[in-house]
Amino acid sequence: MRFLHLVWRLAMRRRIRTTLTALSISTAFLLFGLLAAARAALSFGVEGAGTDMLMMFQRVSLSRPLPLAYYEQIASTTGVAAVSHATWFGGSYQNSRSWFPKMAVDAASFLDMHPHYTLTPDARAAWLADRSGCIVGREIAARFGWRVGDRIPLTSASWPTLDGGPWVFTIHGIYDAAMSGTDLSQMFFHYEYLNQSRARARDTVGWYIIRVTDAEQASEVAARLDRRFANSSDETKTATTKAFLQAWARQIGDIGTIFVAVVTMVFFTILLVTGTTMAQSIRERTRDVGVLKALGFSDRLILSLVLVESMALATCGGIVGLGLAWLAVQRGDPTGGLLPAFYLTRWDLAVGGVLAAWLGFASGFVPARRAGRLRISDALKP
Repeated sequence: MRFLHLVWRLAMRRRIRTTLTALSISTAFLLFGLLAAARAALSFGVEGAGTDMLMMFQRVSLSRPLPLAYYEQIASTTGVAAVSHATWFGGSYQNSRSWFPKMAVDAASFLDMHPHYTLTPDARAAWLADRSGCIVGREIAARFGWRVGDRIPLTSASWPTLDGGPWVFTIHGIYDAAMSGTDLSQMFFHYEYLNQSRARARDTVGWYIIRVTDAEQASEVAARLDRRFANSSDETKTATTKAFLQAWARQIGDIGTIFVAVVTMVFFTILLVTGTTMAQSIRERTRDVGVLKALGFSDRLILSLVLVESMALATCGGIVGLGLAWLAVQRGDPTGGLLPAFYLTRWDLAVGGVLAAWLGFASGFVPARRAGRLRISDALKP
């Protein structure tokens, strides 16, 4: 600790260069944080998906509905603990630019199977009691200025009403998140309202959500369910929620590979910049290093001082960059709905911190070793 002031003085010898290097590192880690948040959003919650949950879709196409009559058959299947279902609604509010996800669900079972959507007891009871009621996420409520009790008209070309008028819903609750990454931009309403008021495709649902009694037997239960509906007019495809989300995310691309490739290129560039800066700094301090050695500073101590300077520069820059990324992520989805689960995990922050320390060590090791091996006669010669 007694040499920290010396490290500070050495780093501030070229203040502009040190500042610009720190800003470059901060920018790299800001990009790292934003890319990590985007990866989490584009993965559609894959990392947080449970292995004891299954999703059942129509085998031919995800857009084709399944019969509501499957509900009881699924519930009676060995290994199934609970069943719910959901139907994509689509529709628009005000205009096409005011898009947000809307789904008709079996309200009570849906809430039981998704405890990360949190409601007050009064809001839950009010929603369950009103067939035309709905709940909305905190983010979408803030976006449109909605409050409990507001009536929301929606129009849908996919699901026209019997009388041709709009769908009207009453907000009974604004849900929050019990875990990071929960989508707070959705709207959920009663399937019964949709089913009784739509002009076509009655008694069908979009997909089934199934909880199994034993997560280790999830694949076996999924196969058992698909065999049950094999050779029917509506064959099924069942897999764990995590597998479906991974397959969905791959339609955009291999998010993990893209993330790693971009981050690798950015940090390789920053490594070169920082390494060049440290090497140039040591060359300029050759006489200073010689004086320190003449005063009794050991080779190991000189090496340590240069490494501490390099790691401090990279770590401080990394912390600033990650801090800026965290602040940016706290403002929510920057795309207005395309990345609803936009968040930065603790793991990504920890990885960023480790990368910052590694960057400082890697960029400073060669110059530090050179300074440590420098002979006094070579350093002080005219």
